[in-house]
Amino acid sequence: MRSHFSREIPIIYHRRQFLAISGMLVVLAIVGLVARGLVFGIEFKGGTEIDFHDTGSISIGQMRSALVSAGEEDPTVQTSVTEGAQGFLVRSDTIDPKTANQHAAAAASSLGLGGESYTVTTIGPDWGADVTRSSAMAFGVAILLIIAYVSVRYEFKMSITAVIALLHDLLITLGVYAWTQTAITPNVVAALLTIMGYSLYDTVVEFNRMNENAKQLKDGVHRTYYQICNFSINEVFVRTINTTITSLVPVVAMLLLGGATLKDFAFAMLVGELLGTWSSFAVASPLLAIWKTREKRWARLEAKYGPGATDTAKMEDDAAPEGAE
Repeated sequence: MRSHFSREIPIIYHRRQFLAISGMLVVLAIVGLVARGLVFGIEFKGGTEIDFHDTGSISIGQMRSALVSAGEEDPTVQTSVTEGAQGFLVRSDTIDPKTANQHAAAAASSLGLGGESYTVTTIGPDWGADVTRSSAMAFGVAILLIIAYVSVRYEFKMSITAVIALLHDLLITLGVYAWTQTAITPNVVAALLTIMGYSLYDTVVEFNRMNENAKQLKDGVHRTYYQICNFSINEVFVRTINTTITSLVPVVAMLLLGGATLKDFAFAMLVGELLGTWSSFAVASPLLAIWKTREKRWARLEAKYGPGATDTAKMEDDAAPEGAE
């Protein structure tokens, strides 16, 4: 495979700028997580979800007032659309099914809605704790398996930089959820696990090209690891962009046209796929190149043939006999 471009795009040579941008995004994400915190759905903390559908011209204010009058202390109300009909998705901390149904019935009655215009789902705190524990275990096992696979298939340094890129994607995605105060639901967790696979795919494609190109260097051909990294990214860059675009089309469709459940999944996927594409060439590959260049072989080639090398040094290296690194 060769680059689609007549001249290489100097991506790796802007590694400091790319890493600085990612660093700022990570800091913003951490600030959001600390200052605003994450909002968890009832599946994690327990509570009630009431889905009102076909509510006509009723406003959010009217719905909230009706729920408060019915006994709900601090309900979260958001609009929804089901089969083209206006509705509302209500979340509250009520964990008693009987009480939740009474509140929903009273609110519907005061708004002139029938008993068939809403559905009530109540989840206890024990079930939420199980979901939280299972989600944390899934993430931990996924990270360990990624490190093991990439270490065996390629090398340990690649596995660590790939995981750093994954954590970068997940942390910033969670930061977006914190800043927007969008609820974390099991659908979001499923999307985050999917993001891990997507981000790893792009990263491994680039690492594979870098690994193959480094192995194919012949005697007398002097290329630094930064040069190999940049060339390898250029080889797969168009493929990465095409994959991203085709993956985003159904995600955007779900976000614009799907119901509340699909939108939870689609929003996380949209943010994660964009970050996964970015981190593959702006985080994972630059970090690997920086780490690899510290190895004796690549450090010598960087000193002789890198941007700061002198013509005299290059001539001396060319005249020297090939020996052990």
